[in-house]
Amino acid sequence: MENKLNELRERLGIAHDLGKAAGLLDWDRQVNMPPAGAEERAKQSATLSRLAHEAFTQDEVGRLLQDLEAESKDLPYDDDTASLIRITRRDYDKARRLPPAFVHELAHTTGRAMPAWTRARAESDFKQFEPHLEKIIELKRREADYLGYQDRSYDALLDQFEPGMTTAQVQTIFDQVRKELRPLLGAIHERLEVVDGSVLRRDYDEQKQWDFTIEALKQIGFDFERGRQDQSVHPFTSSFSNHDVRLTTRVDRNYFPMAFFGTLHEGGHGLYELGSPDEFERTPLAGGASYGTHESQSRMWENLVGRSRPFWRFFYPRFCATFAEAARGIDLETLYRAVNRVQPSYIRIKADEVTYNLHIMLRFQLETQLLEGKLAVAEVPGAWNATMQDLLDISPPDDAHGALQDVHWSIGAIGYFPTYSLGTFFSVQLFEKAREAIPDLFEQFARGEFGALLGWLRENIHRHGHKFTLNELATRITGEPLQTTSYLRYLKEKYTEIYDL
Repeated sequence: MENKLNELRERLGIAHDLGKAAGLLDWDRQVNMPPAGAEERAKQSATLSRLAHEAFTQDEVGRLLQDLEAESKDLPYDDDTASLIRITRRDYDKARRLPPAFVHELAHTTGRAMPAWTRARAESDFKQFEPHLEKIIELKRREADYLGYQDRSYDALLDQFEPGMTTAQVQTIFDQVRKELRPLLGAIHERLEVVDGSVLRRDYDEQKQWDFTIEALKQIGFDFERGRQDQSVHPFTSSFSNHDVRLTTRVDRNYFPMAFFGTLHEGGHGLYELGSPDEFERTPLAGGASYGTHESQSRMWENLVGRSRPFWRFFYPRFCATFAEAARGIDLETLYRAVNRVQPSYIRIKADEVTYNLHIMLRFQLETQLLEGKLAVAEVPGAWNATMQDLLDISPPDDAHGALQDVHWSIGAIGYFPTYSLGTFFSVQLFEKAREAIPDLFEQFARGEFGALLGWLRENIHRHGHKFTLNELATRITGEPLQTTSYLRYLKEKYTEIYDL
């Protein structure tokens, strides 16, 4: 068994290396590459993506898996070897359904679409991006057909990001949450003037903002010997190993939360990747359990930690010292309330905790309609504006604030968006358990101590890598699968106090 396992690991390592090389080209495209390099970069990325796919799906990998499955059948479910074989089998069977030529075409198409989206967004012109999105939707329909599904085509794509989750399950969860959010949002709307958010829209020096984000990352435990932060049009995290994790953020001189909370969000992703075990490297077990689990980490550090009152008890003096002029007249309570202000916004990454998931519901609704042919790509801007009006009672002033606001469609991430909400719900479910395990957690935050929380996450989430699904992790840690009760209780308690409802 050991010889076959070593051979499997070596073959998986080659596929892994090629995939990470393709990922590095993509990171460079969004951070460093000059615009004129887009066409050739798309070809380079497509070549590497195809090679990685072919290396992973070769017949010999299947033969090794078949032999190892028979020889490991008595191992416990959570054993590392058993998990490697199980997860590789799951990924292998799905990948084998995708022809190499299709993988190449998809990578090339998205490689060209991403810079086209960047230009279209800068000029607020959806027409420039429209043909690229049409091609991506066509490819994603083909991908769903290749992968197979029982109910709805969206199921096949959603399963790529959140294994085991279905469109129907997401829709049920969203309907329940939306029903609960409406009364809370309505009550807050009547008292919007209670919280002054204008203090965060003063002139905040860009370099000082950058330095402040670096300080925050260091404080929560991000290791700059194994990671870095850069700027990009849309914040994201890339991991090339657990010793090379790269974050990006976006700085807005007149909106402090953009960079700061964007950094905390990506920092949560980064901490997760840094916590992946060395022994899982170059195998399908490396990294996070699922995209929803990953989002639970980013949303936890962004909101449950970063928007908490104890967090700002520690960072408030540093905020005032860093932004002496802009912070003039802002006391701690004003700042705490400002970073938690509820105000429907055009763009998801500027959304508050109460309205955030409505943005995800919007994207989920349009994605399913696009995939099923119920909405034409040309109709997207109008449908986007109408759906936002229905959900958030506002309508974007232009395409840049509407259908072009987010990078994910340009990179082909159809089926990804529900994981933002699933992770948000899971983050609170996890955080409740962390507070039970560490009763003085908030007192530690107020002293600038975040190591206990990070240690708890390392032990309960990070060390498992990709071994378990979100629901398996939720059940192991909290005793029940994903639920929204904790999240809704958290929102109601927090915002009832802030807005004196």
